[in-house]
Amino acid sequence: MAVWIQAQQLQGDALHQMQALYGQHFPIEVRHYLSQWIESQAWDSIDLDNPQENIKATQLLEGLVQELQKKAEHQVGEDGFLLKIKLGHYATQLQNTYDRCPMELVRCIRHILYNEQRLVREANNGTSPAGSLADAMSQKHLQINQTFEELRLVTQDTENELKKLQQTQEYFIIQYQESLRIQAQFAQLAQLNPQERLSRETALQQKQVTLEAWLQREAQTLQQYRVELAEKHQKTLQLLRKQQTIILDDELIQWKRRQQLAGNGGPPEGSLDVLQSWCEKLAEIIWQNRQQIRRAEHLCQQLPIPGPVEEMLAEVNATITDIISALVTSTFIIEKQPPQVLKTQTKFAATVRLLVGGKLNVHMNPPQVKATIISEQQAKSLLKNESTRKYAPTPPGFSPWKEGDPRPQDVSRWAIPT
Repeated sequence: MAVWIQAQQLQGDALHQMQALYGQHFPIEVRHYLSQWIESQAWDSIDLDNPQENIKATQLLEGLVQELQKKAEHQVGEDGFLLKIKLGHYATQLQNTYDRCPMELVRCIRHILYNEQRLVREANNGTSPAGSLADAMSQKHLQINQTFEELRLVTQDTENELKKLQQTQEYFIIQYQESLRIQAQFAQLAQLNPQERLSRETALQQKQVTLEAWLQREAQTLQQYRVELAEKHQKTLQLLRKQQTIILDDELIQWKRRQQLAGNGGPPEGSLDVLQSWCEKLAEIIWQNRQQIRRAEHLCQQLPIPGPVEEMLAEVNATITDIISALVTSTFIIEKQPPQVLKTQTKFAATVRLLVGGKLNVHMNPPQVKATIISEQQAKSLLKNESTRKYAPTPPGFSPWKEGDPRPQDVSRWAIPT
Protein backbone atom coordinates (compact mmCIF):
# COMPACT_ATOMS: atom_id res chain seq x y z
CA MET A 1 0.00 0.00 0.00
CA ALA A 2 1.25 3.50 -0.83
CA VAL A 3 2.82 5.34 2.09
CA TRP A 4 0.57 8.36 1.63
CA ILE A 5 -2.61 6.28 1.86
CA GLN A 6 -1.38 4.79 5.14
CA ALA A 7 -0.20 8.20 6.39
CA GLN A 8 -3.72 9.58 6.00
CA GLN A 9 -4.95 6.92 8.43
CA LEU A 10 -2.68 8.09 11.26
CA GLN A 11 -4.36 9.37 14.39
CA GLY A 12 -3.58 11.47 17.44
CA ASP A 13 -0.01 12.58 17.99
CA ALA A 14 1.24 10.60 14.99
CA LEU A 15 -1.11 12.58 12.72
CA HIS A 16 0.08 15.88 14.22
CA GLN A 17 3.70 14.86 13.66
CA MET A 18 2.96 14.00 10.04
CA GLN A 19 1.22 17.34 9.46
CA ALA A 20 4.16 19.18 11.04
CA LEU A 21 6.42 17.86 8.28
CA TYR A 22 4.76 20.23 5.82
CA GLY A 23 4.67 23.97 5.52
CA GLN A 24 5.64 26.80 3.23
CA HIS A 25 8.77 24.90 2.20
CA PHE A 26 6.65 22.02 0.86
CA PRO A 27 2.83 22.28 1.01
CA ILE A 28 0.89 19.19 2.06
CA GLU A 29 -1.43 19.68 -0.95
CA VAL A 30 1.50 18.94 -3.27
CA ARG A 31 2.17 15.71 -1.39
CA HIS A 32 -1.49 14.73 -1.68
CA TYR A 33 -2.08 15.39 -5.37
CA LEU A 34 1.32 14.09 -6.54
CA SER A 35 1.61 11.20 -4.06
CA GLN A 36 2.15 8.48 -6.68
CA TRP A 37 4.69 10.50 -8.65
CA ILE A 38 6.62 11.53 -5.52
CA GLU A 39 6.85 7.97 -4.17
CA SER A 40 7.97 6.61 -7.56
CA GLN A 41 11.05 8.87 -7.81
CA ALA A 42 14.54 7.73 -6.73
CA TRP A 43 15.17 10.43 -4.14
CA ASP A 44 17.57 8.25 -2.13
CA SER A 45 19.81 7.62 -5.15
CA ILE A 46 21.11 11.21 -5.11
CA ASP A 47 24.28 11.93 -3.14
CA LEU A 48 23.60 15.25 -1.44
CA ASP A 49 27.32 15.82 -0.84
CA ASN A 50 28.25 15.42 -4.51
CA PRO A 51 27.87 18.68 -6.52
CA GLN A 52 27.72 16.67 -9.76
CA GLU A 53 24.39 15.23 -8.62
CA ASN A 54 22.91 18.72 -8.89
CA ILE A 55 21.79 17.91 -12.45
CA LYS A 56 19.65 15.01 -11.23
CA ALA A 57 18.16 17.20 -8.52
CA THR A 58 17.31 19.86 -11.10
CA GLN A 59 15.57 17.26 -13.26
CA LEU A 60 13.49 16.15 -10.28
CA LEU A 61 12.53 19.75 -9.54
CA GLU A 62 11.52 20.32 -13.16
CA GLY A 63 9.54 17.08 -13.15
CA LEU A 64 7.73 18.08 -9.96
CA VAL A 65 6.80 21.49 -11.36
CA GLN A 66 5.60 19.96 -14.65
CA GLU A 67 3.45 17.40 -12.83
CA LEU A 68 1.87 20.17 -10.76
CA GLN A 69 1.16 22.21 -13.88
CA LYS A 70 -0.42 19.19 -15.58
CA LYS A 71 -2.56 18.49 -12.54
CA ALA A 72 -3.66 22.13 -12.48
CA GLU A 73 -4.60 22.10 -16.18
CA HIS A 74 -6.82 19.04 -15.70
CA GLN A 75 -8.99 20.75 -13.09
CA VAL A 76 -12.37 21.70 -14.56
CA GLY A 77 -15.70 22.92 -13.30
CA GLU A 78 -16.57 25.24 -10.47
CA ASP A 79 -14.96 23.06 -7.80
CA GLY A 80 -11.76 22.70 -9.78
CA PHE A 81 -11.28 26.42 -10.43
CA LEU A 82 -9.79 27.28 -7.04
CA LEU A 83 -7.70 24.10 -6.99
CA LYS A 84 -6.33 24.97 -10.42
CA ILE A 85 -5.20 28.38 -9.15
CA LYS A 86 -3.74 26.90 -5.96
CA LEU A 87 -1.74 24.17 -7.74
CA GLY A 88 -0.42 26.69 -10.25
CA HIS A 89 0.67 28.91 -7.37
CA TYR A 90 2.46 25.99 -5.70
CA ALA A 91 4.28 25.18 -8.94
CA THR A 92 5.60 28.74 -9.16
CA GLN A 93 6.42 28.83 -5.44
CA LEU A 94 8.48 25.62 -5.52
CA GLN A 95 10.24 26.71 -8.71
CA ASN A 96 11.27 30.03 -7.13
CA THR A 97 12.26 28.43 -3.81
CA TYR A 98 14.45 25.61 -5.15
CA ASP A 99 15.54 26.87 -8.56
CA ARG A 100 19.02 27.78 -7.30
CA CYS A 101 19.25 25.00 -4.72
CA PRO A 102 17.51 21.87 -6.11
CA MET A 103 19.48 19.69 -3.68
CA GLU A 104 17.46 21.27 -0.87
CA LEU A 105 14.26 19.97 -2.47
CA VAL A 106 15.71 16.46 -2.52
CA ARG A 107 16.80 16.80 1.11
CA CYS A 108 13.35 18.09 2.08
CA ILE A 109 11.36 15.32 0.37
CA ARG A 110 13.71 12.61 1.66
CA HIS A 111 13.18 13.95 5.18
CA ILE A 112 9.40 13.91 4.71
CA LEU A 113 9.25 10.39 3.24
CA TYR A 114 11.56 8.98 5.90
CA ASN A 115 9.45 10.34 8.75
CA GLU A 116 6.18 9.32 7.11
CA GLN A 117 7.45 5.75 6.77
CA ARG A 118 8.61 5.78 10.40
CA LEU A 119 5.25 7.02 11.67
CA VAL A 120 3.35 4.45 9.60
CA ARG A 121 5.67 1.69 10.81
CA GLU A 122 5.18 2.70 14.45
CA ALA A 123 1.41 2.79 13.99
CA ASN A 124 1.38 -0.66 12.36
CA ASN A 125 3.51 -2.09 15.18
CA GLY A 126 1.14 -0.70 17.78
CA THR A 127 3.70 1.68 19.29
CA SER A 128 2.62 5.07 20.57
CA PRO A 129 5.03 8.05 20.64
CA ALA A 130 3.24 9.29 23.75
CA GLY A 131 3.40 5.93 25.48
CA SER A 132 6.25 6.89 27.76
CA LEU A 133 8.16 9.94 28.95
CA ALA A 134 11.11 9.05 26.72
CA ASP A 135 8.86 8.80 23.66
CA ALA A 136 7.22 12.12 24.54
CA MET A 137 10.64 13.78 24.73
CA SER A 138 11.61 12.23 21.40
CA GLN A 139 8.43 13.63 19.88
CA LYS A 140 9.24 17.11 21.16
CA HIS A 141 12.83 16.87 19.96
CA LEU A 142 11.59 15.77 16.55
CA GLN A 143 9.35 18.85 16.37
CA ILE A 144 12.30 21.09 17.25
CA ASN A 145 14.47 19.50 14.56
CA GLN A 146 11.68 19.83 11.99
CA THR A 147 11.37 23.52 12.81
CA PHE A 148 15.12 23.92 12.31
CA GLU A 149 14.76 22.31 8.88
CA GLU A 150 11.98 24.76 8.00
CA LEU A 151 14.10 27.68 9.25
CA ARG A 152 17.02 26.54 7.15
CA LEU A 153 14.86 26.37 4.03
CA VAL A 154 13.20 29.77 4.51
CA THR A 155 16.61 31.33 5.23
CA GLN A 156 17.95 29.87 2.00
CA ASP A 157 14.89 31.25 0.21
CA THR A 158 15.48 34.80 1.51
CA GLU A 159 19.16 34.50 0.56
CA ASN A 160 18.12 33.71 -3.02
CA GLU A 161 15.63 36.60 -3.00
CA LEU A 162 18.31 38.96 -1.71
CA LYS A 163 20.68 37.98 -4.51
CA LYS A 164 17.91 38.53 -7.07
CA LEU A 165 17.23 41.96 -5.56
CA GLN A 166 20.91 42.91 -5.69
CA GLN A 167 21.27 41.84 -9.34
CA THR A 168 18.12 43.72 -10.32
CA GLN A 169 19.27 46.84 -8.50
CA GLU A 170 22.76 46.75 -10.03
CA TYR A 171 21.26 46.63 -13.53
CA PHE A 172 18.88 49.45 -12.58
CA ILE A 173 21.83 51.59 -11.51
CA ILE A 174 23.57 50.95 -14.83
CA GLN A 175 20.48 52.13 -16.71
CA TYR A 176 20.13 55.13 -14.40
CA GLN A 177 23.70 56.14 -15.19
CA GLU A 178 22.83 55.77 -18.86
CA SER A 179 19.96 58.24 -18.39
CA LEU A 180 22.42 60.70 -16.82
CA ARG A 181 24.71 60.26 -19.80
CA ILE A 182 21.83 61.09 -22.16
CA GLN A 183 21.07 64.25 -20.19
CA ALA A 184 24.72 65.26 -20.50
CA GLN A 185 24.54 64.75 -24.27
CA PHE A 186 21.66 67.23 -24.51
CA ALA A 187 23.99 69.93 -23.15
CA GLN A 188 26.50 69.18 -25.90
CA LEU A 189 24.00 69.62 -28.74
CA ALA A 190 24.51 73.40 -28.77
CA GLN A 191 27.90 72.86 -30.41
CA LEU A 192 26.33 71.22 -33.50
CA ASN A 193 24.80 72.89 -36.56
CA PRO A 194 20.98 73.31 -36.48
CA GLN A 195 20.15 70.42 -38.83
CA GLU A 196 22.39 67.91 -37.12
CA ARG A 197 21.30 69.18 -33.70
CA LEU A 198 17.62 68.61 -34.54
CA SER A 199 18.30 65.07 -35.74
CA ARG A 200 20.37 64.14 -32.69
CA GLU A 201 17.92 65.82 -30.33
CA THR A 202 14.97 63.82 -31.68
CA ALA A 203 16.86 60.54 -31.33
CA LEU A 204 17.99 61.37 -27.79
CA GLN A 205 14.48 62.39 -26.74
CA GLN A 206 13.04 59.09 -27.97
CA LYS A 207 15.74 57.17 -26.16
CA GLN A 208 15.23 59.19 -23.00
CA VAL A 209 11.45 58.66 -23.00
CA THR A 210 11.89 54.90 -23.43
CA LEU A 211 14.52 54.72 -20.71
CA GLU A 212 12.51 56.85 -18.27
CA ALA A 213 9.48 54.59 -18.74
CA TRP A 214 11.65 51.53 -18.07
CA LEU A 215 13.15 53.14 -14.96
CA GLN A 216 9.66 53.95 -13.67
CA ARG A 217 8.50 50.35 -14.06
CA GLU A 218 11.71 48.86 -12.70
CA ALA A 219 11.67 51.14 -9.65
CA GLN A 220 8.25 49.77 -8.76
CA THR A 221 9.56 46.23 -9.27
CA LEU A 222 12.51 46.96 -6.98
CA GLN A 223 10.22 48.35 -4.33
CA GLN A 224 8.02 45.28 -4.58
CA TYR A 225 11.06 42.97 -4.21
CA ARG A 226 12.16 44.92 -1.13
CA VAL A 227 8.74 44.74 0.52
CA GLU A 228 8.37 41.02 -0.21
CA LEU A 229 11.83 40.31 1.21
CA ALA A 230 11.09 42.30 4.38
CA GLU A 231 7.79 40.45 4.83
CA LYS A 232 9.57 37.11 4.49
CA HIS A 233 12.10 38.18 7.11
CA GLN A 234 9.24 39.13 9.43
CA LYS A 235 7.77 35.62 9.12
CA THR A 236 11.19 34.02 9.61
CA LEU A 237 11.80 36.02 12.78
CA GLN A 238 8.41 35.01 14.16
CA LEU A 239 9.34 31.36 13.69
CA LEU A 240 12.83 31.99 15.10
CA ARG A 241 11.48 33.66 18.23
CA LYS A 242 9.02 30.80 18.78
CA GLN A 243 11.78 28.21 18.38
CA GLN A 244 14.12 30.11 20.70
CA THR A 245 11.38 30.40 23.33
CA ILE A 246 10.87 26.64 23.29
CA ILE A 247 14.59 25.96 23.68
CA LEU A 248 15.51 28.64 26.22
CA ASP A 249 12.31 29.06 28.24
CA ASP A 250 11.32 25.41 28.23
CA GLU A 251 14.12 22.94 27.56
CA LEU A 252 16.92 24.94 29.20
CA ILE A 253 14.80 25.87 32.23
CA GLN A 254 13.89 22.21 32.68
CA TRP A 255 17.59 21.29 32.63
CA LYS A 256 18.35 23.94 35.27
CA ARG A 257 15.54 22.56 37.43
CA ARG A 258 16.97 19.05 37.12
CA GLN A 259 20.37 20.49 38.05
CA GLN A 260 18.89 21.94 41.25
CA LEU A 261 17.28 18.62 42.13
CA ALA A 262 20.54 16.78 41.44
CA GLY A 263 22.29 19.09 43.91
CA ASN A 264 19.79 17.97 46.54
CA GLY A 265 20.34 14.28 45.94
CA GLY A 266 18.17 13.82 42.86
CA PRO A 267 19.16 12.00 39.64
CA PRO A 268 21.83 13.55 37.35
CA GLU A 269 20.60 16.45 35.26
CA GLY A 270 21.85 14.94 32.00
CA SER A 271 24.13 16.12 29.21
CA LEU A 272 24.01 19.58 27.68
CA ASP A 273 25.15 18.37 24.26
CA VAL A 274 21.69 18.34 22.67
CA LEU A 275 20.86 21.77 24.07
CA GLN A 276 24.19 23.10 22.84
CA SER A 277 23.59 21.76 19.33
CA TRP A 278 20.21 23.52 19.27
CA CYS A 279 21.66 26.78 20.57
CA GLU A 280 24.44 26.65 17.97
CA LYS A 281 21.88 26.11 15.21
CA LEU A 282 19.88 29.05 16.54
CA ALA A 283 22.98 31.24 16.57
CA GLU A 284 23.89 30.28 13.01
CA ILE A 285 20.42 30.89 11.57
CA ILE A 286 19.95 34.12 13.52
CA TRP A 287 23.27 35.47 12.31
CA GLN A 288 22.54 34.53 8.69
CA ASN A 289 19.24 36.41 8.83
CA ARG A 290 20.86 39.36 10.59
CA GLN A 291 23.45 39.64 7.82
CA GLN A 292 20.73 39.41 5.18
CA ILE A 293 18.78 42.23 6.83
CA ARG A 294 21.86 44.44 7.00
CA ARG A 295 22.62 43.75 3.33
CA ALA A 296 19.04 44.68 2.45
CA GLU A 297 19.44 47.92 4.41
CA HIS A 298 22.65 48.67 2.53
CA LEU A 299 20.91 48.15 -0.82
CA CYS A 300 18.20 50.62 0.22
CA GLN A 301 20.87 53.15 1.19
CA GLN A 302 22.60 52.74 -2.18
CA LEU A 303 19.38 53.45 -4.06
CA PRO A 304 16.81 55.37 -1.97
CA ILE A 305 13.24 54.84 -3.16
CA PRO A 306 10.53 56.33 -0.91
CA GLY A 307 8.26 53.68 0.56
CA PRO A 308 7.54 51.54 3.62
CA VAL A 309 10.66 49.38 3.36
CA GLU A 310 12.92 51.52 5.57
CA GLU A 311 10.49 51.26 8.47
CA MET A 312 10.00 47.53 7.93
CA LEU A 313 13.75 46.91 7.87
CA ALA A 314 14.27 48.99 11.01
CA GLU A 315 11.64 46.88 12.74
CA VAL A 316 13.11 43.50 11.74
CA ASN A 317 16.62 44.73 12.57
CA ALA A 318 15.50 45.69 16.08
CA THR A 319 13.69 42.37 16.46
CA ILE A 320 16.65 40.23 15.46
CA THR A 321 18.95 42.26 17.71
CA ASP A 322 16.65 41.44 20.63
CA ILE A 323 16.63 37.78 19.63
CA ILE A 324 20.40 37.47 19.45
CA SER A 325 20.83 39.41 22.70
CA ALA A 326 18.45 37.04 24.50
CA LEU A 327 20.28 34.05 23.05
CA VAL A 328 23.73 35.15 24.18
CA THR A 329 22.69 36.21 27.68
CA SER A 330 20.53 33.13 28.31
CA THR A 331 23.02 30.52 27.08
CA PHE A 332 25.84 31.50 29.44
CA ILE A 333 25.21 29.01 32.25
CA ILE A 334 26.92 27.30 35.16
CA GLU A 335 27.35 23.73 34.00
CA LYS A 336 28.78 22.44 37.27
CA GLN A 337 27.51 24.06 40.44
CA PRO A 338 29.54 24.20 43.68
CA PRO A 339 28.26 22.20 46.67
CA GLN A 340 25.08 23.49 48.29
CA VAL A 341 26.85 23.83 51.66
CA LEU A 342 30.35 25.35 51.70
CA LYS A 343 32.76 25.14 54.60
CA THR A 344 35.07 28.04 55.33
CA GLN A 345 38.60 27.81 53.99
CA THR A 346 37.50 25.04 51.61
CA LYS A 347 38.24 25.00 47.89
CA PHE A 348 35.50 24.15 45.41
CA ALA A 349 35.14 23.92 41.63
CA ALA A 350 32.53 25.35 39.28
CA THR A 351 32.28 25.15 35.48
CA VAL A 352 30.66 27.68 33.17
CA ARG A 353 29.59 27.04 29.60
CA LEU A 354 28.43 29.15 26.67
CA LEU A 355 25.92 27.05 24.76
CA VAL A 356 26.28 28.97 21.50
CA GLY A 357 29.82 27.56 21.39
CA GLY A 358 32.08 29.09 18.79
CA LYS A 359 29.33 30.00 16.33
CA LEU A 360 29.28 33.68 17.29
CA ASN A 361 33.00 33.99 18.02
CA VAL A 362 33.58 34.40 14.30
CA HIS A 363 31.53 37.61 14.37
CA MET A 364 32.13 38.84 17.93
CA ASN A 365 34.92 39.09 20.43
CA PRO A 366 35.14 35.88 22.49
CA PRO A 367 33.72 36.31 25.99
CA GLN A 368 36.06 36.77 28.94
CA VAL A 369 34.90 35.30 32.25
CA LYS A 370 35.91 36.62 35.65
CA ALA A 371 34.83 34.89 38.89
CA THR A 372 34.31 36.75 42.15
CA ILE A 373 33.12 35.35 45.48
CA ILE A 374 30.36 37.56 46.89
CA SER A 375 28.13 37.50 49.93
CA GLU A 376 24.49 36.48 49.97
CA GLN A 377 23.46 40.11 50.43
CA GLN A 378 25.52 41.15 47.40
CA ALA A 379 23.90 38.37 45.36
CA LYS A 380 20.42 39.65 46.24
CA SER A 381 21.43 43.16 45.20
CA LEU A 382 22.76 41.93 41.86
CA LEU A 383 19.50 40.14 41.11
CA LYS A 384 17.71 43.50 41.15
CA ASN A 385 19.97 45.00 38.47
CA GLU A 386 19.73 44.65 34.69
CA SER A 387 22.42 44.86 32.04
CA THR A 388 22.39 45.18 28.29
CA ARG A 389 24.76 44.08 25.58
CA LYS A 390 25.51 46.07 22.46
CA TYR A 391 26.91 44.78 19.18
CA ALA A 392 29.18 46.56 16.79
CA PRO A 393 27.67 46.99 13.33
CA THR A 394 29.06 44.89 10.53
CA PRO A 395 30.89 46.64 7.69
CA PRO A 396 28.82 47.49 4.60
CA GLY A 397 28.72 45.01 1.77
CA PHE A 398 29.64 45.26 -1.89
CA SER A 399 28.80 48.50 -3.64
CA PRO A 400 28.28 48.64 -7.42
CA TRP A 401 29.30 52.31 -7.50
CA LYS A 402 32.75 53.22 -8.71
CA GLU A 403 34.64 56.20 -7.40
CA GLY A 404 33.49 59.33 -9.21
CA ASP A 405 30.20 57.84 -10.42
CA PRO A 406 27.09 59.99 -9.82
CA ARG A 407 24.78 58.50 -7.20
CA PRO A 408 21.02 59.08 -7.26
CA GLN A 409 20.09 60.86 -4.03
CA ASP A 410 16.42 61.25 -4.85
CA VAL A 411 14.48 58.97 -7.15
CA SER A 412 11.06 59.98 -5.85
CA ARG A 413 9.73 60.26 -9.38
CA TRP A 414 9.99 56.47 -9.57
CA ALA A 415 8.25 55.87 -6.25
CA ILE A 416 5.14 53.76 -6.14
CA PRO A 417 2.07 56.02 -5.80
CA THR A 418 0.51 55.94 -2.34
